[in-house]
Amino acid sequence: MTDELLYEVRDGIGRITFNRPQARNALTFPMYERLAEVTADPGDVRVLILTGAGDKAFAAGTDINQFRSFSSGQDALDYEARIDRVVGTLERCRVPTIAAIAGACTGGGAAIAAGCDLRIAAANARFGFPIARTLGNCLSMSNIARLAALIGAARVTEMIFTARLYSAAEAQAAGLVSEVLPDQAALEARTAELATLLSGHAPITMRVTKEALRRLREHGLPPDEDLIRMAYESQDFREGMDAFLTKRTPAWRGA
Repeated sequence: MTDELLYEVRDGIGRITFNRPQARNALTFPMYERLAEVTADPGDVRVLILTGAGDKAFAAGTDINQFRSFSSGQDALDYEARIDRVVGTLERCRVPTIAAIAGACTGGGAAIAAGCDLRIAAANARFGFPIARTLGNCLSMSNIARLAALIGAARVTEMIFTARLYSAAEAQAAGLVSEVLPDQAALEARTAELATLLSGHAPITMRVTKEALRRLREHGLPPDEDLIRMAYESQDFREGMDAFLTKRTPAWRGA
């Protein structure tokens, strides 16, 4: 597992790399836990960069095999609570976080990117939550709120209902990313430049701003256990998972 999420520090800048390029950097549960561990205490750094190995994916969501052991609604609640905890820990990271995105940034990977302070992308980046045509599960209330704060409720609805992936240009127009670079090399160079810039700015100013924005978004967040159970306990979720793993089109039943 340690090789699947790499962490290195150089010149006061930390770099987290999702390192499963053969699986489009799909996240396993141990990778999520390691991400939470690093972002909770990144060490003596001024800025933290998150990126994926290779140029095919930032992170293509949770590895579907992680769902095989699900047998009850409680498994779904525990899973979404895990994701909320991990992304929440990332949001509370004491230093600025930059998501440097190339290729697929979907599902859990997109949730992680949304939890970062800044997002920049290569031109080949693709963003979205295609769960309405793949697994038939859902996002937690925290993830919905986070996305709505970034791109607005109407775009969140369109993105999830249509299950399409936004291009890098569309993501920039929507406010999901702040910059689009022509290729991987340009992305890496700009990420380094931006990290260096932030590392020279007042840490307390950035930390207070991060926390103020987080509190604004989280105020009055309602419970969502019933919604998570509705999706994950459905026959459609089982059908979607089996169809994904067997590479066929799911037959949705709405039950």
